[in-house]
Amino acid sequence: MTPPQKSTLRGALIGAAFLMATSAIGPGFLTQTAVFTERLGPSFGFAILVSIVIDLAAQLNIWRVISVSGRRAGAVADAVLPGLGTVLAALVALGGLAFNVGNVAGAGLGINVVTGAPVWLGAVISAAVAIGLFVIKEAGRAMDRFSIALGFVLVALTAYVAIASAPPLGEAALRTVAPVTLDIVSILTIVGGTVGGYITFAGAHRLVDAGIAGPSHVPEVTRSAITAIGVASFMRVVLFLAALGVVSQGLKLDPANPSASVFRHASGELGYRLAGIVMWSAAITSVVGAAYTSVSFLRGLHRTLDAHWPRVVIAFIALSTIIYVMIGQPVKVLLLVGALNGLILPVGLGTMLIAAHRRAVVGDYRHPRALTVLGALVAIVMAAASSYWLWRDLPKLFR
Repeated sequence: MTPPQKSTLRGALIGAAFLMATSAIGPGFLTQTAVFTERLGPSFGFAILVSIVIDLAAQLNIWRVISVSGRRAGAVADAVLPGLGTVLAALVALGGLAFNVGNVAGAGLGINVVTGAPVWLGAVISAAVAIGLFVIKEAGRAMDRFSIALGFVLVALTAYVAIASAPPLGEAALRTVAPVTLDIVSILTIVGGTVGGYITFAGAHRLVDAGIAGPSHVPEVTRSAITAIGVASFMRVVLFLAALGVVSQGLKLDPANPSASVFRHASGELGYRLAGIVMWSAAITSVVGAAYTSVSFLRGLHRTLDAHWPRVVIAFIALSTIIYVMIGQPVKVLLLVGALNGLILPVGLGTMLIAAHRRAVVGDYRHPRALTVLGALVAIVMAAASSYWLWRDLPKLFR
């Protein structure tokens, strides 16, 4: 693998950070934040704070190991236990495909809010935009620029609505460190939404594909991972403040579209249109991130898939769109794979922690003990919580 030139190194690092962040900020991210803010009020700030710590522990471990080894997660998993890479690839690809159906639907809904076009048509147009990125010869660089540009759009428009909603900043700051209400489910849910499933590996795989690998790049990779979590967390905080400003006035959010109603309450009809732009930006970048990362796992399964990966990404996006147009959003499948996606984080993170101390994988690199301990705690907690959710909710899906 040819190391990147200095002129492209910085762009790849920023692009990887925004790819991970914008992959996390999808339709589910927007909805979860609005719903939990309405439910918990200012105390939701505490859940966000705890989730940021957990997200950092997961991402710093995974990004470092993948980058130092110079291998994608599937290859690292196979080095730990032969065949584990195939299992991980199947889990990530299945989860990515199912959630991409929801992402495509969210993109269509965003266009519907802005223009009034049918949701299915908006979904097809959005898929065509995403596919266009991978038709370009420099697909990786185009994806980087797309993620960065729409990342700024997401944050800027949401920040405007947060200011317009005039949230109680003092109360929010106080309850972030001294919550009145504790809700473990909210913490685990937003952790899964930020670093669960394919999202965990999005930025790290982009760095490897850009040639940023080896122990010498650990400082840059660490900063990129922190930037990724920082962007996603900042967006979460801004959206939380926007929703808090609305619910603090006693206004109710529309259960059919909670995040859009936050924008409408704060800024009227203009806010509603802005919500459509934010929803589309969040959904389309998640479409790109889910497809790219899912296919990055499949590339390790066969030489042909690796050689023609842009075409495989295009097929992945097209299949997601066809499924949505034909049968709509398959709620039961999304719920089931949501529970399975919660298991991908502890499986992937646990594998990376073992690999971090395998000389055959990372060479002479010494992984920080503190990161190993924090990562192990996160893996154990998420495994226990996800297993419980799966045991509790799986029978309900087939009643």
